[in-house]
Amino acid sequence: MTVFNVLWFFLIFVLILGYFVLDGFDLGAGVLSPFVAKDEREKAMVRAAVGPVWDGNEVWLLTAGGALFAAFPFAYATTFSGFYLAVMLVLFGLILRAVSVEYAGRDREWAGIWNALFFVGSLLPALLLGVAVGCIFEGIPMDMSGDYIGVPLLGLLSPFTLLCGLFGLCLMLMQGANWLAYKVPEKTDLYKKASGLRKPLAIVSIVLFALLTVFVFGRIPDMAPELAIIRYLVAVLVLVCLLMSISFAGKGSGFELKAFLFSSGALALVVVLLACSMFPNLVVASPDSIGPALTLMNACATDTSLFYMTIIAAIGVPLVLFYHFLVYRTFKGKIREADLEY
Repeated sequence: MTVFNVLWFFLIFVLILGYFVLDGFDLGAGVLSPFVAKDEREKAMVRAAVGPVWDGNEVWLLTAGGALFAAFPFAYATTFSGFYLAVMLVLFGLILRAVSVEYAGRDREWAGIWNALFFVGSLLPALLLGVAVGCIFEGIPMDMSGDYIGVPLLGLLSPFTLLCGLFGLCLMLMQGANWLAYKVPEKTDLYKKASGLRKPLAIVSIVLFALLTVFVFGRIPDMAPELAIIRYLVAVLVLVCLLMSISFAGKGSGFELKAFLFSSGALALVVVLLACSMFPNLVVASPDSIGPALTLMNACATDTSLFYMTIIAAIGVPLVLFYHFLVYRTFKGKIREADLEY
């Protein structure tokens, strides 16, 4: 174990964290769209809320995949080949969402189809990404070369992985509701519906988080026991952020940003908790697996590659953060009528 492979283990989770928090509200808003937007004008508001930022938010997912390929190629090969069908469905959903956002406001004849595709294209990634994370954490059967053994997608489903998928989906729905409440004008029905969903979704997230904790309680001690205190602290902070989000969501207008920031903190801390629970494993081997788990020691690239990757990251990540700062600063505040025309 070297400094570089430990560094990149956590850097990849930082990239996942960025995607979960930022694209989480995009996906959540897309899934909520049919339930909170009653007419085409309100659907346009939902698209306008995510339209300027969704493509930049996806950069974090692409970067995470590229970083995994370069830093831990064996883990990349196992996950992307074993989860091939799931990965293709996620990419298919992201493509559908991108096309629907651009066409729904322009192609009036097919507006209903594009709105439906916006929902489907948001739901697939929001649900399947959580299922995939649950599979990696629970463990998959692998042969001695580290290849996945089993039926693609269907062989990866279990009560635990489905619970992970529902938990991830619920967090994104909560994030999307908070974002819509922050961006949509207050005197609209869309604002009232989105705002009213924030507390129930946060409560359901707490319940699912408690169920997941029960599921993994007997498994976590086998993974990096020296991080046990950190895991307990982070788990408590996740609950605190969810409760604070509920508190600010119930205070009415003027507290939307605070509720959104605390829900963002909850999503970020869930990824931190996952990283501390997985360490040093990248892909856990199931009990019936022939081969060993893929860890940051046996799946990493050379130190030379990781060194140059670190230099590139030190230059690239600040540029990405600066780009996000400019975009969110430019499109801050509530949606205006001119945004709907665009």
